[in-house]
Amino acid sequence: MKGYVPADGHIELGEVVPTHTQYAGEVEPQPGVDVRPIRRTTIGRSGTRGAGLARGKTLVRPERYAPPAPMLDAKKADHPFDPWVITSKIVTFWALSSFLKWAGLRDPSMRQAWREKVTLCFFILIAGGTVAFLTVGLSRVLCPPDQATLSLNYIDYGDTAAGGLVGIQGWQYNISQTKVLPNMNFYTVGKIPGTDISNYFKDRGKNIPQCDNPSPSSVANFAAISFDICSSNNGLNGCPLDSINSDLQAEYGLQPTGKQVGYDWSQMALVPLQNFFVIDGNVLNLDPYIAANPNPIANDPVDDAIRTVLGTSHPQGGKDATILFSRTSELKAASECLQIKYYAGHLDKDTAGCMTAQIYLYVSLVVILSLVFSRFIMAFIFSWAISWRLAKTPPPPPISTAPQLTPTPDLARNATLKRTGPQHTQQHLPPWAMQPFRRDTGSVIEPKAAPEVGNDLFTAMLVTCYSEGEDSIRTTLDSLAQTKYPDERKMLFVIADGIITGAGNDKSTPDICRDLMEFESGEYANPEPRSYIAVAQGSKQHNEAKVYAGYYRIGQHRCPMLLVVKCGSPAEQDKPKPGNRGKRDSQLILMNFFSRVTYDDRMTPLDYDLFRKVQYLMNVTPDLFEIVLMVDADTKVYDTSLRLLINTMINDPLIMGLCGETKIANKTDSWVTMIQVYEYYISHHLGKGFESIFGGVTCLPGCFCMYRLKARSKDGEGWVAILTKPEIVQEYSQNVVDTLHQRNLLLLGEDRFLTTLMLRNFPYRKMMFTPKAICKTVVPDQFRVLLSQRRRWINSTVHNLMELVLVRNLCGTFCFSMQFVVFMDLLGTLVLPVAMVLTFVLIIGIATTPIVTFAQAIPLTFLFLVLFSPAILILLTTNKWIYAAWMGIYLLALPIWNFVLPVYSYWHFDDFSWGETRKVTGETKGDSHGNKDGQFDASTVPLKKWSEHEKDRMRRIKRAERHRKARESGRFTTSPRLHAIPAHMDNPSLISLSHDSDSEYTLYDSTPHDSPSASPMLVPRNMPPVPPLHQQYRNNIQHSRQNLLDSM
Repeated sequence: MKGYVPADGHIELGEVVPTHTQYAGEVEPQPGVDVRPIRRTTIGRSGTRGAGLARGKTLVRPERYAPPAPMLDAKKADHPFDPWVITSKIVTFWALSSFLKWAGLRDPSMRQAWREKVTLCFFILIAGGTVAFLTVGLSRVLCPPDQATLSLNYIDYGDTAAGGLVGIQGWQYNISQTKVLPNMNFYTVGKIPGTDISNYFKDRGKNIPQCDNPSPSSVANFAAISFDICSSNNGLNGCPLDSINSDLQAEYGLQPTGKQVGYDWSQMALVPLQNFFVIDGNVLNLDPYIAANPNPIANDPVDDAIRTVLGTSHPQGGKDATILFSRTSELKAASECLQIKYYAGHLDKDTAGCMTAQIYLYVSLVVILSLVFSRFIMAFIFSWAISWRLAKTPPPPPISTAPQLTPTPDLARNATLKRTGPQHTQQHLPPWAMQPFRRDTGSVIEPKAAPEVGNDLFTAMLVTCYSEGEDSIRTTLDSLAQTKYPDERKMLFVIADGIITGAGNDKSTPDICRDLMEFESGEYANPEPRSYIAVAQGSKQHNEAKVYAGYYRIGQHRCPMLLVVKCGSPAEQDKPKPGNRGKRDSQLILMNFFSRVTYDDRMTPLDYDLFRKVQYLMNVTPDLFEIVLMVDADTKVYDTSLRLLINTMINDPLIMGLCGETKIANKTDSWVTMIQVYEYYISHHLGKGFESIFGGVTCLPGCFCMYRLKARSKDGEGWVAILTKPEIVQEYSQNVVDTLHQRNLLLLGEDRFLTTLMLRNFPYRKMMFTPKAICKTVVPDQFRVLLSQRRRWINSTVHNLMELVLVRNLCGTFCFSMQFVVFMDLLGTLVLPVAMVLTFVLIIGIATTPIVTFAQAIPLTFLFLVLFSPAILILLTTNKWIYAAWMGIYLLALPIWNFVLPVYSYWHFDDFSWGETRKVTGETKGDSHGNKDGQFDASTVPLKKWSEHEKDRMRRIKRAERHRKARESGRFTTSPRLHAIPAHMDNPSLISLSHDSDSEYTLYDSTPHDSPSASPMLVPRNMPPVPPLHQQYRNNIQHSRQNLLDSM
């Protein structure tokens, strides 16, 4: 069955309309068989003109083909049992559908988008809470504040720097001002700083509930529990001093320090501490008990345990009785009494939890420092060692391998275009680019020496317009036309997205663009609209556009210019914004056109019209274009930028896309523009510079970027489609955008999503940043506009990073991979608000609590490095110290960047409008080109191959020729619709036809002006002779027309 395959055989490309003109003559699908369209494949012909099915050695390997990511699957519908749908309904179970309807969400898709938004915000809160816990909470759980500050509350035993101190019941007292008592000399007993003198005070160890009423009560009978520390046999002849209290302290001159006595494990082996041991970190002094009971006591388990632990001393210290006193209930009860009765101090060591918290803190410091410094160092290396080499002037290519304007005979017979997907086969180049033609005698026409492409690659400069004013558009076109690049190798490709009048403009955007052009004929200044399939739903899929062909003149430059005005179908002329389909649709007009030209696919009438007018302007066929520069209509490009970008493409054939630096043109217009200057600079030189080391810049800004349409294969005999790859064009042109994820990707962040598609389909090619190529753009100067713009950017960033993080074959491995970088960027974007809150908490904590230890300074170190390390990059990469001042302004606005904008964006995940960014006269909030309206009739847009379009055109020429001959023979009256034809135009192959409508044609002479057969002719009023093409192309096209005429 021609043109159809079973559903399980190929990827679905879209709905099948059997009555569509593109399937004319094909077998109708059988009942009960699921059929889907496949792309037609041109198989090589026998002989020397075709190469058949084969795959050569190209820059793209079969294993590099990447299928669509599972998160963005056009075939996957929102099923009620989809896990994500179920999850969103579980999280939002409290929001009943009736309540959401009452709140204004009447459409089911809007309610589901709201539920998905709330679910995403819920998961963002979880991620933020997790980061906050790991940053602050984990340390507090492992090491509570009362334990974290223990080391600060101790003065070590034996610390000579703390001389004049003694320990009383675990607390340090200063004895420098004490009086000399008759029965006590504090200086004598306090020779060793921190010496425990608790046993000198009366009432020591008395009135302790844990000792007087233990549980079990039998514990009270054990000697160590019932022992009176102030007994006469305690080794001190009793307790010479009264009970310690504030009055006694004042009387004796004892001054409390507020610090506790701290001991070290190794000190437990010292002779003065031979009767000390530890329970649960508490140091106990058993000197009076051992002095009163030098021998073991029979049937006393507590005494036995005490002597056991005291007898285990070794030179390294120790004597921990914690485990020993936890074996029985009696020993546990006894330990509670002993820890109070004989307490002398505490081990001056962190607990296990505090040690774990410190290890975690140090590991975090190392990891974060590694990330910060690696990003900084790599960006520095790129700036100093790599970037300057990217755009250096390439050497002229060898003549034998340089791409030519026309293929040689051998290349024409064997040239192939190679696809990169596993399901694709090798295909022949289109007939206008490779077919050798024969003279009437049968000999092959040998082409003359063709001019070489060299290093001046044919480049289309795409400028997408919407509601910009004349000044903005003129500035952009002036800068592009004045770039230091040959005018004959660059073409302005301007697309006006609908009949739009921007707020404050007195003319529509298409009229502004048209008035800036210079035309050679009325026919190219007043074209007829041509149909194409737009990126929309319902009847909006049918759109029409007019193609104006002329020149843009500025100074000595006369740059070829195409203006495509999306004017809409006749049915939408009375509706707001006719023809408007969005920026993605504008990009796809160019992408679809060059993809169909590259693969000789079926063309829409708009594609065919573009083909003929590109050929008219450039004197070459469109398949020779290799590069596209994408620029917004409010961007001014430096005159050296285009050449630098082209040089970068030539120097490294693996580069498939790149961007330059975007600077701000209106830096000082308002505080809103001022806070963006440093953010723009650092996002390029630090962010994109770091990503360029991996060759994986994750976002090429739509205002200024360049893509490779196709790349020459290694053997030089074929091309590898890049931006024109069918998988990229197909996925980028999705018109069924239902899920929240798809809408954020395709309706808000089309530029970033295009970069994502390129990285996913060509993971081993490069996306680079060229800092020497510079442009300037106008940024929002009002906060509400900035808020709307960053809402779109942040939300599209989140969803694009969710796509990229699933791509496994990006360069690198584990933590040293581009995938890990993408994951960290995604995580960092999601937790920005929490990070801002934690920053304020940190600043307040530092202001209220002085920093004593290095561990306390670690968070401050984090903050300092993250905020100020980019300043070092500024100093090393540029001599413009003014950026340090811009950094200060940026830091003052940090709460806006890291809290206000992200929180606003996350809560507006389900807002897919452009908001305040581009205002249009008379536009309301509900207007959207993505809304579905009616049903699409596929028969309104015929799809035909180039040869079929040419055949139809030649039929019309032959019919017009018959009418002319009939008129001359007197068989019918001269038609006012046909003009006189010179006698030398008897050969139909030399006639070109331009049709202004389906019923009126204008004939003109395409013979070169220097032809011997040229004679005075009646040139049509609205169309001059077509500029002469290169001789080989002219021969090819003429012969192709002759063959078509002969076959009719």
